[in-house]
Amino acid sequence: MRLAYVFPGQGAQYVGMGVEMAEAYPESRALFERASQVLGLDLLELCARGPADLLQQTANTQPALLTTSLACLVAVRPHLPPPAYVAGLSLGEYTALVAAGALSFEDAVRVVRLRGIFMQEATAGREVAMAAILNLDAAVVEGICREAGKVGVCEVANYNSPDQVVVGGDRAAVEEAIRLARARGARRAVPLAVSAPFHTSLMRPAAERLAAVLEEIPIRDPEVPVIANVTAQPVQRGEEVRRLLVEQVTRPVRWAQSVEWMSTQGVDTFIECGPGRVLSGLIRRQVPGARVLSVEDRASLAAAVGIPEAPAG
Repeated sequence: MRLAYVFPGQGAQYVGMGVEMAEAYPESRALFERASQVLGLDLLELCARGPADLLQQTANTQPALLTTSLACLVAVRPHLPPPAYVAGLSLGEYTALVAAGALSFEDAVRVVRLRGIFMQEATAGREVAMAAILNLDAAVVEGICREAGKVGVCEVANYNSPDQVVVGGDRAAVEEAIRLARARGARRAVPLAVSAPFHTSLMRPAAERLAAVLEEIPIRDPEVPVIANVTAQPVQRGEEVRRLLVEQVTRPVRWAQSVEWMSTQGVDTFIECGPGRVLSGLIRRQVPGARVLSVEDRASLAAAVGIPEAPAG
């Protein structure tokens, strides 16, 4: 087995995430307690009971997802061999960096909360949108963005899979991209319920603010190669990590290319640690022969590693 751990990004959150892991594993609960001390709020209570609108606020969502994903990782990791690679989609890249020993957990919690605030504020007062386009080649979607760019900013934000690309920018331009995509035969072209056009040039103010924060944070060389969103290649030097995290805010997430690269390096087992199964679904369609598992609660952990389901308490 050649293993990669992968970690979800914003959008995977739900009320109740992480609760079973915290109840069953002291190491998982400890992460929530440590994050709560950094944030000044009871993060486990927020994940357990919401309310949903508070959990959905970007400044809360990002540290909650990071903590939940790592709470799943610490439960599964003792049962499996060391990974060849780790990777995460967007916010999930920070989770991967903690897993690889490049970022301390407390620093990551602090940074992703600020990252969420900066991204939320970057386009305050501007009409913006994102949309998912399915079943069109990436090159076609890139051409659509160029055409829609006559109306306003419209750029590729995520290459999620070979047949799923997300675009973002000014609302009028994104609406034009949706129209053009449908005209070119897209199976679906739908607006997304997001509050900002993540991973586009409109996020430049957020990138500049984040760069100043990251300059103050120690970033070590990863102990395990981390596949960077910006390049879809492994990053193994701390200073390169710092640079790419800043670039990630305004450049597209190359998730499909990251999965392809790991597959070409012999990875045959992908384990998604964290809420939801979005990445598992994307990987399963892209790499049909791979073993793809997800771990988000006691039952899925037991199924992934073949152990009896952990008791609550």
